[in-house]
Amino acid sequence: MTTKLNTARLILREILATDRDDLYEMDSDHQVHKFIFNQPVQSMEEIDNAIKYIQNQYIENGIGRWAVVSLDTNEMIGWCGLKLLTEPVNGRVNVYDLGYRFKQRHWGKGYASEACNAIIDYAKNKLKLNSLIATVHPENTGSKNVLKKIGFNFGEQFDYDGSPAIWCELNLESK
Repeated sequence: MTTKLNTARLILREILATDRDDLYEMDSDHQVHKFIFNQPVQSMEEIDNAIKYIQNQYIENGIGRWAVVSLDTNEMIGWCGLKLLTEPVNGRVNVYDLGYRFKQRHWGKGYASEACNAIIDYAKNKLKLNSLIATVHPENTGSKNVLKKIGFNFGEQFDYDGSPAIWCELNLESK
């Protein structure tokens, strides 16, 4: 995958091994993981494994989570992208999950909506997908607001590996 997307303030590109320090800063933060369905990382080895996992998704599925880089500072401020869910989540399989995560100091600046809209446009116009899903913790007001803003419809609540989650869908044909 060599796709690169640009928005007014951001570059979205492949996650690289050189992003490991930025990923560690973000993924070791307990506040970043407060409403995520996994735990903060404890080591750089975990980050290296995550990078390999994501890069393997690029090869196997042609998509994955992308680094979100500030045009102003050239800092990787988070990631955003698609993940093909090949294992059942809420009884569904082979669906494209839109996900995002940002360093805490970059929350509340509109980056998530901006990056997600670029991914949605890519999913619809380049990948020709019909729909996307997302999952969100019921108490994660910030992410719920982002998903509403970018057009997701909220569905049923379900158990996601022992945590409550809301199933969200976006019909790209009507977007």
